[in-house]
Amino acid sequence: MAGNTSKPGASVAGRILAVLDTFDSRHRSQRLSDIARRADIPLPTAHRLVRDLLAWGALTRSDSGAYQIGRRLWDLGLLAAVNTGLREIAEPFLHDIYAATLATVHIAVLDGPNALYLDRVAGHASVPVVSNVGTRLPLYSTGVGKVLLAHAPLELQQMVLADLKPVTPYTVVSPSRLRGELARVIHDGYAQTNEEMTLGACSIAVPVRDHSDQVIAALGMVTANLRRDKQASIGALQVAAQGIRRSMLSLSGRRT
Repeated sequence: MAGNTSKPGASVAGRILAVLDTFDSRHRSQRLSDIARRADIPLPTAHRLVRDLLAWGALTRSDSGAYQIGRRLWDLGLLAAVNTGLREIAEPFLHDIYAATLATVHIAVLDGPNALYLDRVAGHASVPVVSNVGTRLPLYSTGVGKVLLAHAPLELQQMVLADLKPVTPYTVVSPSRLRGELARVIHDGYAQTNEEMTLGACSIAVPVRDHSDQVIAALGMVTANLRRDKQASIGALQVAAQGIRRSMLSLSGRRT
């Protein structure tokens, strides 16, 4: 069941939020009965709310009759502060890296125990990945996630380390081994994964810092393997991360 407290008798707004909260990365497309069950509201109520959300554009309906999140919510989400600043600044740097490498390039921020992907650039020659803009993936099994986790508060690290589950046969699920990797991220300045999130996909990621040297995001690249041009890829990501930081500082200076 989705993580909400809406029950029959709650406010209309609460029930609408409960309906929307049933959608996540594992439930991108749902039948009306699934929405009602996960939102814990009666089926007739779910039908009425979904009908209104459909009319407004918050939801869409496929030919099969299943519902998905609509473009209207996507447009609103792009107005969030976490997107409008960092995402717009980072976009040209992601395109520069992609043009030079043809690898999938993305930028993500910390979102609880997950990495929230703000932007992604990929092409036909890129390694297929599961991340899309708006996707949330585990911190411990992704390159950008390991960067964010290494710089996260101790409490969050402990929570993640206490709940490691294999995504692929190569996912690191040993707390002691992951602690060692996080220490190396701090020491070396980058993280890497080897088929830990998707088979056939490896990743490298570096931190993006703000004016106070705090890590606010992670910039990553996905390739078929890490044996070729690894140092050049790390260097390209670090240069881009520095460029994003300088652009943020410049923008901040113009606003003050």
